[in-house]
Amino acid sequence: MKYGYYPGCSLERNAAAYDISTRAVARTLGFELDELDDWNCCGATEYIAINKLAAYSLIGRNLALAQQQFHANGNGHLAADGRAQLIAPCSACFLNLRKADRYLQEDTKLRDTTNEALAAAGLHYDPGTVFVRHLLEMIINDMGCDEVKRHVTKPLNGLRVASYYGCLLVRTRLGGELSDAEYPDELESLMKVLGAEVVDFPLKTHCCGGHMTQISAEVAYELIRRLLQNASEYRADVIVTICPMCQLNLDAYQTRVNQHFGTNFNLPILYFTQLMGLAFGLEPKAIGFGKEIVSAENALIKIQRSLEPAATPAPSRPRKKKDEGLPMPRMPEDEEVSA
Repeated sequence: MKYGYYPGCSLERNAAAYDISTRAVARTLGFELDELDDWNCCGATEYIAINKLAAYSLIGRNLALAQQQFHANGNGHLAADGRAQLIAPCSACFLNLRKADRYLQEDTKLRDTTNEALAAAGLHYDPGTVFVRHLLEMIINDMGCDEVKRHVTKPLNGLRVASYYGCLLVRTRLGGELSDAEYPDELESLMKVLGAEVVDFPLKTHCCGGHMTQISAEVAYELIRRLLQNASEYRADVIVTICPMCQLNLDAYQTRVNQHFGTNFNLPILYFTQLMGLAFGLEPKAIGFGKEIVSAENALIKIQRSLEPAATPAPSRPRKKKDEGLPMPRMPEDEEVSA
């Protein structure tokens, strides 16, 4: 099976472990990730509220490139309904791409002005052509837990896992294809077939604070504290997530939260693909372990694994670029689209 792949900015930097482990899991399960050529940032979540036309042109450029690369040629990337499939592991990227596609279908003025901007780069997007999917949803619905279980060689017996979705993927109007907006269970089902002991985590769809760490640290620290406290109360060994922003906030700000509240949290925050890789028998270093700030060493010891260097290093991933990059979209002069 073949899918278009949009890694997004986070997976090139602070969430490199997510990209490394995603590609390793894909090789094990036998599906191909074809990276989108010359992709650009999705614009992050707040930019849409600042300049709607610029934001949708930025996102629309990725959708137009995906239409060009995956839909026009087919090449095994098409879903049953004929749409090109584009996998976005980052929940914020998923939401932005899915939101843009939906709103460009619904708002003809926004669609026309966005395509006018894209035309400056020789691009055009037909809304509804690209099926944006989150990696978790694709693995659950296309691969299935039984297929995942078939590849488990080193089950995560005894590892207590809190499954954390965050707030972005579960927004129902935009269709994350999960079972429930408030209490989904797909991630738990996946962890169970890996052999992990899934603990209850009532706050699993609550917000991590997003970029509030840069706006109001007091508010952000409290949101992070609640999540860490909740997981600790259920004696989780690790929190596993599907979102780079959630991972960053709970991992990078855990020490500051401890200092602020006088707590002593020491919970590693890992990507679900890293635990899949462990259960598939892959070496921890080869799936991004050691890149986290709060060390996962104790969790690895619990399942009799170690952070010794992998015999075969993770393959490097040069970013795919066209020979000559396309210019960024030009904004139609004096044209504004109301928010």
